[in-house]
Amino acid sequence: MITIVLYIILFIYCLAIIALIYGFTKVNSFDYLGQKPKNKFSIVVPFRNEAENLPILLNSFSKLNYPADLFEVILVDDESEEVFSFQFSVFNVQMINNIRVSNSPKKDAISTAIQVVKNDWIITTDADCVVNENWLSALDNYIQLHDVSMIAGAVSYDCKNSFLHHFQQLDLASLQGATIGSFGLRKGFMCNGANFAYTKSFFQELNGFEGNDEIASGDDVFLLQKAIARFPDKVHYLKSENNVVLTKPLDDWKSLFYQRVRWASKTGSYQSNFGKGLGLVVFGGNLAWILGFGFWVLGLTPFLNIILIFFLKFVVDAVLIYKANLFLNKNSMRYLILGSLVYPFFSVSVALYSVFGKYEWKGRQF
Repeated sequence: MITIVLYIILFIYCLAIIALIYGFTKVNSFDYLGQKPKNKFSIVVPFRNEAENLPILLNSFSKLNYPADLFEVILVDDESEEVFSFQFSVFNVQMINNIRVSNSPKKDAISTAIQVVKNDWIITTDADCVVNENWLSALDNYIQLHDVSMIAGAVSYDCKNSFLHHFQQLDLASLQGATIGSFGLRKGFMCNGANFAYTKSFFQELNGFEGNDEIASGDDVFLLQKAIARFPDKVHYLKSENNVVLTKPLDDWKSLFYQRVRWASKTGSYQSNFGKGLGLVVFGGNLAWILGFGFWVLGLTPFLNIILIFFLKFVVDAVLIYKANLFLNKNSMRYLILGSLVYPFFSVSVALYSVFGKYEWKGRQF
C-alpha cells in the first residue's frame, strides 16, 4: 500500500514536470536586434549595503549597446549602513532614499522610485547583478514588435567551481524552467525581480502592490499574478539569450536556506491556483522520495522501489533542468546526480520552515 501511494504521487509529479517541459518548448526564442532603438527605460535598483556590488552593476550599464539618452538609472537606498557614492557617468543616474510605508522594503523602494521616474517603461534589477550588453536592445526590439505591457526575463548565476554554487545553479535552472514552462502553458505564475519590466501606467492600473504589501517578498511574483489575472495577453516572457541577467550565488548554506525560505514563504499567498497546485505537487514529489528512503531504511519497502522512484524523478527533472540550463548559460551541468540526491531534503526543509519559522534578510528579521 505504501509503495502504491508513493508511485501515485510520483506519477502526478512526473506528469507536471513533463507538462512544463512541453510548455518550455512552446515559448519561442527571441534574439532579433534589427529595430532602431526607440523606447525609453527607467532602471530601478533597490539596494541595502551593496557598496561592493553596485560599481560592477553600473559598469555593466555603461557597456550597454543602447543610446545613453534613452535610459536612466534610479538607485534606491534602503537604509544602508555602508556609504556608497558614484562618480560622474555617461548615463543619467540618481540615488534616492527609500520611503518605508509597509512591511516590504523592496516593494516600498520600487514604489518610491516610480514617483520620480521620467519614462513609462520601468525595469527592476538587483545590485548584485551584471546585465548583458544587449539587455535593453532585446527588450526594446521585443516591445516594438509585440503588444505588451509587462515582460519577465531570465536570471542565471555566475558560478565558481564549488558544489554549493552549482547546486544553486541547478535549483535556479529548475525554477527558470518552471517559469518559462508555465508561460508556454499560458499559466504564467512566477518571475524574477532581477529582470522584470513593465510600464508605469500598467503598474498604476494594477494599483501597484496593493493587497500584498504586508508580505516582505514578492515584489515580482504578486504583481505578475495580479497582471495575468486581469490582462493575460499583456504579459509575456522574453526568452532571449541577449536578455539574461547574471547574479551572484550565495557563499554559505545558511544564507541560501534563508533566501529560499523567503522565496517559499509567499507561495501560500499566490493568486494563481496553478502556482499553488504546482507547488504542492513539487513538494509531494520531493517528500515521496524522502519517505521512500525512510521506508526502505525501516524495511517497509524494497530497495528496488527506491531506485525506481529516484530514477523516474531524476529523468524528468534532468530534462527540464538541461533545457533551462542550456538556454541560461550553455555550460555543462555539474553535480547533477549529487544535487538530485540532496535537493529533496533541502527543498522539503525549506518548505516546512517557511510555514513555521522566521528568516533573516539583509540584516533584518521577518
